[in-house]
Amino acid sequence: MEKLKLTSSEIGSLWGEYVNGTATDVVIKYMYSIIEDEAIKATFNDAIQTFEKQKQQIKTFMENEGFPVPIGFNETDLYLGKQRLFTDAFCLNYLHVITLHGLLGHITAFSISVRKDLRDFYDSCDHDAKKMYHQTIELLLENGLFQRDPLYYADEHPQFISSKDFKDGYFGKVRTLAATEIISISFNLKKNILTKTLCIAFSQIAESKEVRKFLMDSEKTADGQIKALAKIMQADNLPVPKSLETEVSISTDSPFSDRLLMYHIGFLFQAAQNYHGTGLASSMRTDLVTTYESIILQNLMVTKNWFDIMVKNKWLEQPPLAPNRAEIAKQK
Repeated sequence: MEKLKLTSSEIGSLWGEYVNGTATDVVIKYMYSIIEDEAIKATFNDAIQTFEKQKQQIKTFMENEGFPVPIGFNETDLYLGKQRLFTDAFCLNYLHVITLHGLLGHITAFSISVRKDLRDFYDSCDHDAKKMYHQTIELLLENGLFQRDPLYYADEHPQFISSKDFKDGYFGKVRTLAATEIISISFNLKKNILTKTLCIAFSQIAESKEVRKFLMDSEKTADGQIKALAKIMQADNLPVPKSLETEVSISTDSPFSDRLLMYHIGFLFQAAQNYHGTGLASSMRTDLVTTYESIILQNLMVTKNWFDIMVKNKWLEQPPLAPNRAEIAKQK
Protein backbone atom coordinates (compact mmCIF):
# COMPACT_ATOMS: atom_id res chain seq x y z
CA MET A 1 0.00 0.00 0.00
CA GLU A 2 1.33 3.44 -0.96
CA LYS A 3 2.25 5.57 2.04
CA LEU A 4 -0.25 8.37 2.61
CA LYS A 5 1.03 11.89 2.03
CA LEU A 6 0.67 14.30 4.92
CA THR A 7 -2.38 16.55 4.65
CA SER A 8 -2.31 20.34 4.90
CA SER A 9 -3.57 20.12 8.50
CA GLU A 10 -0.84 17.64 9.41
CA ILE A 11 1.88 19.80 7.85
CA GLY A 12 0.42 22.85 9.58
CA SER A 13 0.50 21.16 12.99
CA LEU A 14 4.12 20.07 12.50
CA TRP A 15 5.11 23.56 11.37
CA GLY A 16 3.45 25.17 14.38
CA GLU A 17 4.90 22.63 16.83
CA TYR A 18 8.39 23.34 15.49
CA VAL A 19 8.24 27.16 15.59
CA ASN A 20 6.46 27.40 18.95
CA GLY A 21 8.62 24.65 20.41
CA THR A 22 11.90 26.30 19.41
CA ALA A 23 10.73 29.63 20.87
CA THR A 24 10.02 28.14 24.30
CA ASP A 25 13.11 25.93 24.07
CA VAL A 26 15.34 29.02 23.96
CA VAL A 27 13.67 30.42 27.09
CA ILE A 28 13.95 27.07 28.88
CA LYS A 29 17.66 26.80 28.01
CA TYR A 30 18.28 30.25 29.48
CA MET A 31 16.35 29.35 32.63
CA TYR A 32 18.31 26.11 32.93
CA SER A 33 21.53 28.16 32.92
CA ILE A 34 20.45 30.29 35.92
CA ILE A 35 18.45 27.83 38.09
CA GLU A 36 20.12 26.97 41.40
CA ASP A 37 17.74 24.35 42.83
CA GLU A 38 19.01 20.93 41.74
CA ALA A 39 15.58 19.25 41.47
CA ILE A 40 14.16 22.08 39.35
CA LYS A 41 17.30 22.15 37.21
CA ALA A 42 17.00 18.39 36.57
CA THR A 43 13.40 18.85 35.43
CA PHE A 44 14.44 21.60 33.02
CA ASN A 45 17.14 19.32 31.64
CA ASP A 46 14.47 16.69 31.00
CA ALA A 47 12.40 19.29 29.14
CA ILE A 48 15.38 20.27 26.96
CA GLN A 49 16.20 16.65 26.09
CA THR A 50 12.56 15.83 25.36
CA PHE A 51 12.11 18.70 22.93
CA GLU A 52 15.41 17.96 21.19
CA LYS A 53 14.10 14.47 20.42
CA GLN A 54 10.75 15.84 19.21
CA LYS A 55 12.43 18.54 17.10
CA GLN A 56 14.48 15.96 15.20
CA GLN A 57 11.37 13.88 14.56
CA ILE A 58 9.47 16.91 13.23
CA LYS A 59 12.38 17.76 10.93
CA THR A 60 12.37 14.22 9.55
CA PHE A 61 8.61 14.34 8.88
CA MET A 62 8.87 17.63 6.98
CA GLU A 63 11.99 16.75 5.01
CA ASN A 64 10.51 13.42 3.91
CA GLU A 65 7.51 15.33 2.52
CA GLY A 66 9.74 17.81 0.69
CA PHE A 67 8.77 20.78 2.90
CA PRO A 68 11.47 23.17 4.14
CA VAL A 69 12.08 22.99 7.87
CA PRO A 70 11.14 26.31 9.53
CA ILE A 71 13.93 28.51 10.84
CA GLY A 72 12.14 28.96 14.15
CA PHE A 73 14.43 30.06 16.99
CA ASN A 74 17.92 28.90 17.93
CA GLU A 75 21.21 29.83 19.60
CA THR A 76 21.32 33.15 17.71
CA ASP A 77 18.33 34.29 19.81
CA LEU A 78 19.98 33.34 23.12
CA TYR A 79 22.72 35.29 24.89
CA LEU A 80 23.96 33.21 27.82
CA GLY A 81 25.99 34.65 30.68
CA LYS A 82 23.71 37.64 31.19
CA GLN A 83 22.43 38.85 34.57
CA ARG A 84 19.78 36.72 36.25
CA LEU A 85 16.28 37.82 35.17
CA PHE A 86 14.01 35.29 36.94
CA THR A 87 13.91 33.43 40.26
CA ASP A 88 13.78 29.64 40.38
CA ALA A 89 10.14 29.89 41.50
CA PHE A 90 9.14 31.81 38.38
CA CYS A 91 11.05 29.43 36.11
CA LEU A 92 9.16 26.46 37.55
CA ASN A 93 5.81 28.24 37.15
CA TYR A 94 6.75 29.08 33.57
CA LEU A 95 7.58 25.47 32.72
CA HIS A 96 4.32 24.31 34.28
CA VAL A 97 2.16 26.70 32.20
CA ILE A 98 4.10 26.01 28.99
CA THR A 99 3.59 22.28 29.62
CA LEU A 100 -0.16 22.91 29.78
CA HIS A 101 0.07 24.65 26.39
CA GLY A 102 1.97 21.64 25.06
CA LEU A 103 -0.68 19.21 26.30
CA LEU A 104 -3.42 21.10 24.46
CA GLY A 105 -1.30 21.45 21.32
CA HIS A 106 -0.38 17.77 21.19
CA ILE A 107 -3.93 16.49 21.66
CA THR A 108 -5.23 18.95 19.03
CA ALA A 109 -2.54 17.82 16.58
CA PHE A 110 -3.27 14.17 17.38
CA SER A 111 -6.98 14.67 16.71
CA ILE A 112 -6.37 15.93 13.14
CA SER A 113 -3.67 13.38 12.28
CA VAL A 114 -4.54 10.48 9.98
CA ARG A 115 -1.23 8.78 9.22
CA LYS A 116 -0.25 6.21 11.85
CA ASP A 117 3.36 7.33 12.22
CA LEU A 118 2.18 10.88 12.95
CA ARG A 119 -0.47 9.63 15.39
CA ASP A 120 2.21 7.60 17.14
CA PHE A 121 4.45 10.68 17.29
CA TYR A 122 1.82 12.88 18.91
CA ASP A 123 0.85 10.04 21.22
CA SER A 124 4.44 9.98 22.48
CA CYS A 125 4.49 13.79 22.73
CA ASP A 126 1.33 13.64 24.83
CA HIS A 127 2.95 11.03 27.08
CA ASP A 128 6.06 13.21 27.49
CA ALA A 129 3.94 16.28 28.31
CA LYS A 130 1.91 14.39 30.91
CA LYS A 131 5.14 13.19 32.53
CA MET A 132 6.42 16.78 32.64
CA TYR A 133 3.08 17.95 34.07
CA HIS A 134 3.44 15.47 36.93
CA GLN A 135 7.02 16.62 37.55
CA THR A 136 6.18 20.34 37.64
CA ILE A 137 3.10 19.85 39.84
CA GLU A 138 5.05 17.77 42.35
CA LEU A 139 7.87 20.32 42.51
CA LEU A 140 5.45 23.24 42.87
CA LEU A 141 3.67 21.43 45.71
CA GLU A 142 6.94 20.45 47.42
CA ASN A 143 8.15 24.04 47.34
CA GLY A 144 4.82 25.52 48.48
CA LEU A 145 4.44 27.36 45.16
CA PHE A 146 1.21 25.84 43.83
CA GLN A 147 -2.04 27.61 44.66
CA ARG A 148 -4.94 25.22 44.39
CA ASP A 149 -8.33 26.37 43.11
CA PRO A 150 -11.04 27.33 45.64
CA LEU A 151 -12.69 24.55 47.64
CA TYR A 152 -16.47 24.07 47.45
CA TYR A 153 -18.71 22.30 49.95
CA ALA A 154 -21.07 19.54 48.85
CA ASP A 155 -24.87 19.85 48.76
CA GLU A 156 -26.80 17.04 50.36
CA HIS A 157 -28.58 16.17 47.09
CA PRO A 158 -28.22 17.00 43.34
CA GLN A 159 -30.03 20.23 42.38
CA PHE A 160 -31.81 21.45 39.24
CA ILE A 161 -31.84 25.05 37.96
CA SER A 162 -35.24 26.44 38.90
CA SER A 163 -35.16 30.03 37.62
CA LYS A 164 -34.07 32.04 34.61
CA ASP A 165 -32.34 34.33 37.11
CA PHE A 166 -29.54 31.74 37.12
CA LYS A 167 -28.09 33.56 34.12
CA ASP A 168 -28.33 37.03 35.68
CA GLY A 169 -24.98 38.63 36.41
CA TYR A 170 -25.96 42.28 36.72
CA PHE A 171 -29.43 42.72 38.15
CA GLY A 172 -31.48 41.16 40.90
CA LYS A 173 -30.06 38.42 43.07
CA VAL A 174 -26.80 37.42 41.38
CA ARG A 175 -25.97 33.78 42.12
CA THR A 176 -22.53 32.65 43.19
CA LEU A 177 -20.11 31.14 40.69
CA ALA A 178 -20.69 27.60 39.47
CA ALA A 179 -17.85 25.10 39.79
CA THR A 180 -17.93 24.67 35.99
CA GLU A 181 -17.28 28.42 35.59
CA ILE A 182 -14.40 28.44 38.07
CA ILE A 183 -12.42 26.06 35.83
CA SER A 184 -11.84 28.69 33.15
CA ILE A 185 -11.71 31.73 35.44
CA SER A 186 -8.95 30.26 37.60
CA PHE A 187 -7.03 28.86 34.62
CA ASN A 188 -7.19 32.13 32.69
CA LEU A 189 -6.12 34.09 35.76
CA LYS A 190 -3.01 31.93 36.19
CA LYS A 191 -2.09 32.24 32.52
CA ASN A 192 -2.67 36.00 32.45
CA ILE A 193 -0.54 36.42 35.58
CA LEU A 194 2.33 34.60 33.84
CA THR A 195 1.87 36.66 30.65
CA LYS A 196 1.82 39.94 32.59
CA THR A 197 4.99 38.98 34.44
CA LEU A 198 6.79 38.09 31.20
CA CYS A 199 5.70 41.41 29.68
CA ILE A 200 7.23 43.24 32.67
CA ALA A 201 10.48 41.25 32.43
CA PHE A 202 10.75 41.54 28.66
CA SER A 203 10.00 45.29 28.65
CA GLN A 204 13.02 45.76 30.96
CA ILE A 205 15.40 44.06 28.56
CA ALA A 206 14.08 44.86 25.05
CA GLU A 207 16.48 46.83 22.87
CA SER A 208 13.95 48.42 20.50
CA LYS A 209 11.75 51.30 21.73
CA GLU A 210 8.92 49.98 19.55
CA VAL A 211 9.15 46.54 21.15
CA ARG A 212 9.34 48.03 24.66
CA LYS A 213 6.19 50.07 24.04
CA PHE A 214 4.34 47.01 22.73
CA LEU A 215 5.37 45.00 25.79
CA MET A 216 4.37 47.76 28.21
CA ASP A 217 0.99 48.14 26.48
CA SER A 218 0.52 44.36 26.56
CA GLU A 219 1.32 44.31 30.29
CA LYS A 220 -1.45 46.86 30.89
CA THR A 221 -3.88 44.75 28.85
CA ALA A 222 -3.03 41.60 30.80
CA ASP A 223 -3.29 43.50 34.10
CA GLY A 224 -6.76 44.80 33.19
CA GLN A 225 -7.92 41.29 32.35
CA ILE A 226 -6.55 39.94 35.63
CA LYS A 227 -8.44 42.63 37.57
CA ALA A 228 -11.68 41.93 35.67
CA LEU A 229 -11.58 38.19 36.42
CA ALA A 230 -10.30 38.71 39.98
CA LYS A 231 -13.18 41.08 40.74
CA ILE A 232 -15.67 38.34 39.85
CA MET A 233 -13.88 35.83 42.11
CA GLN A 234 -13.57 38.26 45.01
CA ALA A 235 -17.28 39.12 44.89
CA ASP A 236 -17.86 35.54 46.10
CA ASN A 237 -15.03 35.77 48.66
CA LEU A 238 -12.94 33.33 46.63
CA PRO A 239 -9.12 33.49 46.62
CA VAL A 240 -7.28 34.81 43.58
CA PRO A 241 -3.96 33.28 42.41
CA LYS A 242 -1.01 35.33 43.66
CA SER A 243 0.99 37.55 41.34
CA LEU A 244 4.53 36.75 40.16
CA GLU A 245 5.97 40.22 39.54
CA THR A 246 8.39 40.00 42.47
CA GLU A 247 9.94 36.90 40.88
CA VAL A 248 11.53 39.18 38.23
CA SER A 249 14.85 40.87 38.98
CA ILE A 250 15.67 44.49 38.04
CA SER A 251 18.14 43.39 35.36
CA THR A 252 18.09 45.24 32.03
CA ASP A 253 20.63 42.84 30.50
CA SER A 254 18.83 40.91 27.75
CA PRO A 255 19.47 37.17 27.26
CA PHE A 256 17.06 37.09 24.29
CA SER A 257 16.67 38.67 20.85
CA ASP A 258 13.85 41.20 20.44
CA ARG A 259 12.37 38.88 17.82
CA LEU A 260 12.04 36.14 20.42
CA LEU A 261 10.53 38.52 23.00
CA MET A 262 7.89 39.63 20.51
CA TYR A 263 7.09 36.18 19.22
CA HIS A 264 6.73 34.69 22.69
CA ILE A 265 4.25 37.31 23.93
CA GLY A 266 2.29 37.15 20.68
CA PHE A 267 2.08 33.37 21.01
CA LEU A 268 0.74 33.65 24.59
CA PHE A 269 -1.95 36.18 23.64
CA GLN A 270 -3.02 34.11 20.62
CA ALA A 271 -3.07 30.85 22.58
CA ALA A 272 -5.11 32.54 25.31
CA GLN A 273 -7.96 33.03 22.83
CA ASN A 274 -8.60 29.27 22.96
CA TYR A 275 -8.96 29.37 26.74
CA HIS A 276 -11.04 32.55 26.80
CA GLY A 277 -13.31 31.05 24.16
CA THR A 278 -13.76 27.97 26.32
CA GLY A 279 -14.56 30.21 29.28
CA LEU A 280 -17.14 32.09 27.22
CA ALA A 281 -18.79 28.85 26.10
CA SER A 282 -19.03 27.54 29.67
CA SER A 283 -20.34 30.77 31.22
CA MET A 284 -23.97 30.93 32.33
CA ARG A 285 -23.84 34.37 33.94
CA THR A 286 -24.23 37.47 31.78
CA ASP A 287 -21.40 39.38 33.47
CA LEU A 288 -19.00 36.50 32.72
CA VAL A 289 -20.11 36.41 29.08
CA THR A 290 -19.48 40.12 28.58
CA THR A 291 -16.16 39.95 30.44
CA TYR A 292 -14.88 37.19 28.16
CA GLU A 293 -16.17 38.97 25.05
CA SER A 294 -14.27 42.12 26.10
CA ILE A 295 -11.08 40.14 26.81
CA ILE A 296 -11.25 38.39 23.42
CA LEU A 297 -11.64 41.75 21.62
CA GLN A 298 -8.71 43.21 23.60
CA ASN A 299 -6.52 40.26 22.63
CA LEU A 300 -7.44 40.73 18.97
CA MET A 301 -6.14 44.31 19.18
CA VAL A 302 -2.92 43.14 20.85
CA THR A 303 -2.32 40.50 18.18
CA LYS A 304 -3.03 43.01 15.39
CA ASN A 305 -0.35 45.36 16.77
CA TRP A 306 1.94 42.37 17.26
CA PHE A 307 1.47 41.26 13.65
CA ASP A 308 2.20 44.75 12.28
CA ILE A 309 5.48 45.00 14.24
CA MET A 310 6.56 41.46 13.35
CA VAL A 311 5.92 41.99 9.62
CA LYS A 312 7.56 45.42 9.62
CA ASN A 313 10.76 43.93 11.05
CA LYS A 314 10.58 40.79 8.88
CA TRP A 315 10.45 38.66 12.03
CA LEU A 316 7.43 36.51 11.18
CA GLU A 317 7.94 33.26 9.30
CA GLN A 318 5.30 32.35 6.76
CA PRO A 319 3.60 28.97 7.20
CA PRO A 320 3.00 26.73 4.16
CA LEU A 321 0.27 28.19 1.91
CA ALA A 322 -2.30 26.58 -0.38
CA PRO A 323 -1.34 26.71 -4.10
CA ASN A 324 -2.38 29.95 -5.80
CA ARG A 325 -4.08 28.47 -8.87
CA ALA A 326 -4.61 31.84 -10.54
CA GLU A 327 -0.90 32.70 -10.31
CA ILE A 328 0.07 29.22 -11.56
CA ALA A 329 -2.19 29.65 -14.58
CA LYS A 330 -0.57 33.01 -15.40
CA GLN A 331 2.84 31.33 -15.56
CA LYS A 332 1.75 28.95 -18.34
